[in-house]
Amino acid sequence: MDIDAFVTAHQPTWDRLEHLVRRRRGLDGAEIDELVELYQRVATHLSIVRSASRDPQLVGRLSVLVARARTVVTGAHAPAWREFLRFWTVSFPVVAYRSWRWWLGAAVASTAVAVLIAAWVIGDPAVRTALATPEEIRQLVDHDFADYYSENPAGSFAALVWVNNAWVAAQCVVFSALMGLPIPYILFQNAANVGLIGGLMIDAGRADVFFGLITPHGLLELTAVFLAAGAGMKVGWAVVAPGHRPRGQVLAEQGRAVMTVVIGLVVVLLVAGLIEALVTPSSLPTWARIGIGVLAEAVFLTYVIVLGRRAARAGEIGDIEDAPDYAPAS
Repeated sequence: MDIDAFVTAHQPTWDRLEHLVRRRRGLDGAEIDELVELYQRVATHLSIVRSASRDPQLVGRLSVLVARARTVVTGAHAPAWREFLRFWTVSFPVVAYRSWRWWLGAAVASTAVAVLIAAWVIGDPAVRTALATPEEIRQLVDHDFADYYSENPAGSFAALVWVNNAWVAAQCVVFSALMGLPIPYILFQNAANVGLIGGLMIDAGRADVFFGLITPHGLLELTAVFLAAGAGMKVGWAVVAPGHRPRGQVLAEQGRAVMTVVIGLVVVLLVAGLIEALVTPSSLPTWARIGIGVLAEAVFLTYVIVLGRRAARAGEIGDIEDAPDYAPAS
């Protein structure tokens, strides 16, 4: 191939593409179509030059031009810091805010189950006898429950708590693939355990110990579990009642929302684990430990309500930008 003749023949095309790339923000519809066509044509020219010529200057020039044109045609990728900022200020809080009915319902139902079971344990000696022997109950209320929070080093205990809580939340997320049907059972098991232990502690006159140890971390921890459960059950409901949009589109949207919740709850559960490891077993007065837990819960709820409501009013749904299941239309 005569490379000089090739350059002479196609130089106007390259110059025109470079001109359109420079003016990318002021192009009209016809010019945008021309830009796409020229980008494809010059990409072909680059391929030909690479295979037929060893002129590094020409290859480099066309490579830079094609790369710049590709950026204009496909759009530049958002910087990582922008994605990170958008996630914590828009995506996560708005997903949590828009699903508040689901996780509030999970919280109310779980609390009701825990209270009813605790009242059952307190009011019926036969239930306590069926659960454990008097010696085992005494060991639990006098030693085991409180020792659980201080028997391991704070660092390893925080990691253990984080993994355990993350596992409960992960189950809620995984079971969203089954329309969320197993999630109420997971919540019931969790609430039943809290109710049983709480009933035994309160019956033994150790209510102050029970609430003093479980409240600091339990508020934020259980909120995270309820949020995961609510998001998972919302996926199941999207299958049953997708509304006026295609079921596949709604399901994809809710599935991505669940993954947003997963990423956000990694940090929330880490904070809850640190509180459980460092604050719950500390020598601080009970009121101070509970106050830290209440403050952490209040900060999280304020974060969700303020940022989530603002994003929802702006029309955000927490989905990724340019979601792949949205077909382009004009």
